[in-house]
Amino acid sequence: ESGLITGTLGEDMDVEAGQAAARRCAIALLAQLKAACGGDLERLVRVVKLGAFVNSTADFTQQPAVVNGASDFLVAALGDAGRHARSAVSAPSLPLGVAVEIDAVFQIK
Repeated sequence: ESGLITGTLGEDMDVEAGQAAARRCAIALLAQLKAACGGDLERLVRVVKLGAFVNSTADFTQQPAVVNGASDFLVAALGDAGRHARSAVSAPSLPLGVAVEIDAVFQIK
C-alpha cells in the first residue's frame, strides 16, 4: 500500500471520501511544515494559502466542499493561524491517480 488515496470524484468517490483525501493532504503538509521548521511548529505564523486540485469528472462541481476537508482540519489543528485563502479546481487526472493534491504557502518566523 502506497498510502495514497486514489480515485475520481463523481465517478468512484463521493464528497466525503474526497474530504478524507484532502484531510490526509493537510496532515502531510503539516508534517512537511514541521520538518521545515526544525520540528518547532511554534514558528508558524499562519497558513497563507492552499492551492487544491481535485481529480474529478467534468460534471462534478463540488470541489470546494472536497477541499473543506483540508481547510477545516487546518483550522481545527492550528486555530486562527490555520485560516487561509485557497483555490479549489478540477483536474481531469492527477499524478499517480490521487484524488486530491494540495500545495500550501506558510508564513513562519
